[in-house]
Order: sequence, then structure tokens, then C-alpha cells
Amino acid sequence: MNSTTFNIHPTPLCAASIDNEWIPSCSTDLKPVVGMKFDTLQQGISFYENYARVSGFDTRLYSTKKRKSDGKISLKYCVCNKEGFRETPRLQSNCKKKRPITRMGCNARITLKLINDQDNYIIFSFHEGHTHPLTTPNSAHHTKQSRNLTLAHKKYIMDNSRANIGATKSYRLMKEHVGGYQNMAASVTDFKNFQRDIRKHIRGKDAQMLIENFKRKQEMCSSFFFKYEVDDKQHLIRVFWADAIGKKLCIFWGCRVFRHHLFNE
Repeated sequence: MNSTTFNIHPTPLCAASIDNEWIPSCSTDLKPVVGMKFDTLQQGISFYENYARVSGFDTRLYSTKKRKSDGKISLKYCVCNKEGFRETPRLQSNCKKKRPITRMGCNARITLKLINDQDNYIIFSFHEGHTHPLTTPNSAHHTKQSRNLTLAHKKYIMDNSRANIGATKSYRLMKEHVGGYQNMAASVTDFKNFQRDIRKHIRGKDAQMLIENFKRKQEMCSSFFFKYEVDDKQHLIRVFWADAIGKKLCIFWGCRVFRHHLFNE
């Protein structure tokens, strides 16, 4: 397998129940076969993830075995995300929001094995059946394999946050722009997590970012004025700014400037 680019065939997401297991229905050239060879480990993982996306389930990486001689990965297990069971104490914890039960003891998986005399990997074993129903075509966009925050998503969230629009409302607005939830390719949780990461990134740097923004405005427009003060710990305590329009309005209306503290310890 020389390429990690896969073409998704218009095969319906459905499954046949055989011996209390659901068998995915997809094109044969997308289905893993024991002995299938890949140039790298990542190619094998990507192939199984693409198969999962078409078939209607999510995957996760499981255990790994390495060779003692050189530390190379000799065995890699890729399993259905519903493999195994949650530990009982975790389900019975006294947390405010309990996590839903997502593990159902599913046995679907592949095992990728390193060929000893080469750097290639083969599918050593493959279990196709699932112990749970698979995703339907109408809800396939909810799977993790189908969700991905693009640069357009991230810019939309950041632009809306400047206008005091939160992640949830941004998600609903974008849904209207793209024509429905099925075209979003992301969930509202993805939007919230990205906004959380932005806040975490700027935490402790917001004052410095404000001053740097004012400096850029002053370079672009010489009439822009700002002045700020810091305390002995270099914390921003006062800031004043005015652009050309603000100055004219102040002169026209005879406005007075009141000095006050922006931040209190």
C-alpha cells in the first residue's frame, strides 16, 4: 500500500447481524484483509481508520509491543472505540456529571505486525464483527473519524469571540451557513474545546496582547493615542486610548475623561 490517500466509495452505511455480531457493509477494496502489506505503520492505521469511517464506527489505538533489540514497534493493535468495559468504580463515582457508557465489549480490531527482514507492516489478524449496531448514514457525521476542525472553523470561532459570541452560538450560526448539521464536519463540543484552548493559551498574556495591539494600531495610524500604567509587579492597572474619531467627538461634545482602575487585586 503506497499511499495514504483513500477514496470513499458511495457505499451505504449498513450492517448485517450474524451470530449476534454486526458486520459492516462496504466496498471490498476498503475492507482489511489478513496479509495486506503497508510501507509504514501509519499507513496501516490510516487504512483502518478510513475503513471505520466508511463502515460507521470509531477506532482508537490499543496496546503496542516493541522489539527489545532496536525498540521498533513489532505489534500494534487498532480496536473499535467500544472495545472493553469501563471500570465499575469510575461509573459509580460521585462526580457531578457522569460519563455515559461507551464501552460494550466489542471485539472488532486489526493487528499490524512488523515484517522481520523489512520495515513494512502487514495485517496479522482482523476481526470484522461488532457487538453493537453501527452508525446510520444520517448520523455518520457524528463519529470522531468524520469530525475535524478545519482552519475555516477555527477562524470563524475566533472572529465570533471578538464580537462576544460564544462557541455554542457560533456553532448554530455556522450550521445555518453550511445548510445543516450534517455538513458541519464538527460537533459543538469541538467548538467549545477549541475556544477553551484559546483562553488557556492567552491566560496570563491578555494584558500584553492588548498593549501590543495598541502599538500596531499606532503604527498604522499616527493619530491613535494610548497610555498605560503598571504596578511594581508589572501588572496592567490603568489604560487609556483614543482614535481620531474619538478625539473629534470629545472636542465636539466637550467630553471629560474620568480616571479609574481597570483591574483590582
